[in-house]
Amino acid sequence: MSSSDSRNQRQKDVEDAFRVQSTAGIYGAMRSTAVGVGLAIIAHHTWPAFRRQTLAFKGFLVSGFTCFGLVFGAETALLEHENQRRREENVIRRAARIDLARQGLIGTETEIARWKAERGQ
Repeated sequence: MSSSDSRNQRQKDVEDAFRVQSTAGIYGAMRSTAVGVGLAIIAHHTWPAFRRQTLAFKGFLVSGFTCFGLVFGAETALLEHENQRRREENVIRRAARIDLARQGLIGTETEIARWKAERGQ
């Protein structure tokens, strides 16, 4: 595998991770915004002290829920994506080490990279 091929693969991985993170962040923000609006409506109708608060303060609380959902939704999805990629890479590396051992070679980083290049992985 040439330097340009590995660079292109890394770029593809980065773009894929960004796509996963941004999509999950949007959905997380939408869910938590709905929760924040729902709680604000409930609090407005049941709690007189909350009813006296300004609209700006209520909007601030809802935007806090939105930011929370955005950040934690995106982070959770990215961590899960990274774990999945790590598990996939470990399976490939394990197969490479076993195959190289059968050939009588030691599974060094160079040999594993060569093995992956031969199989197009």
